[in-house]
Amino acid sequence: MPITAQTQLCGLLGNPVDHSLSPAIHNAAFQELGLNFAYLAFPVEDNNLESAIRGIRALGHIRGFSVTIPHKVSILPLLDSVETTAKHIGSVNTIIKDRGILVGSNTDASGALQALRQGGVDLNGQRVVLLGSGGAARAIAFGLCIEGNIGQLTLMGIDDQERIALASDLRTKTDTTITDHQLNNSTLGTALADAHLVIHCTPIGMHPKIQQSCIPKELLHSELTVMDIVYNPLNTQLLQEAQAAGCRTIQGIEMFLHQAVGQFELWTGQPAPVDTMRNILTSHFS
Repeated sequence: MPITAQTQLCGLLGNPVDHSLSPAIHNAAFQELGLNFAYLAFPVEDNNLESAIRGIRALGHIRGFSVTIPHKVSILPLLDSVETTAKHIGSVNTIIKDRGILVGSNTDASGALQALRQGGVDLNGQRVVLLGSGGAARAIAFGLCIEGNIGQLTLMGIDDQERIALASDLRTKTDTTITDHQLNNSTLGTALADAHLVIHCTPIGMHPKIQQSCIPKELLHSELTVMDIVYNPLNTQLLQEAQAAGCRTIQGIEMFLHQAVGQFELWTGQPAPVDTMRNILTSHFS
């Protein structure tokens, strides 16, 4: 659809943004549904974020923005309201502009849950092991505990301060049973022995160091579902070894896709063309 004086603008705020696949997948989705929307990526330095938000408020025909590193936390006090799960997580990846009001949301959490459900995982009462404690791990952890109705969550990571802080937040703000441990082969073996689901949220195995995995293959068992949020490469070393061990596996591209689907639907109010968006992503990495 051609750009007109009525075109609604969506975009990405972050730094850097040149590598982002968001413009490709969102514009393809707008075109597929014949929507008069366009999506652009805007590099915004830290010291210009407040000015950027003032601009968003001032300009008409703006519907919403994705938010990425390094602004997911610092943008919070600049918004008019923040949805409950995003508030618990302490970061947003989505802004919706509705009649001049800027509302923050976090579709990383809902995107991860949707990826799991699409992969056939019934989260109810499950024992889950989460590897990592950074921003993505925080979002997924709160999503699992608030919306996923899991039975138990074990946090494992190498950054003690970050992991303990996340565990404390989860115990305070949710009713889920939370345990946390330093990540090593001994604690990992104990945690995985009776787990239903493990979600890997560290950069290990990401391109170019694609032959690495933080789970020794002998600890994987066929009763385990393994989700890796690393999506480049599509089939990480962890996922390859999990498949060989008989595990159900879910690629990281599914979370990336479904967080974008969530954003699209918040902005447009219409069901996203998921297959079109997935095809754009998989063609990039194939």
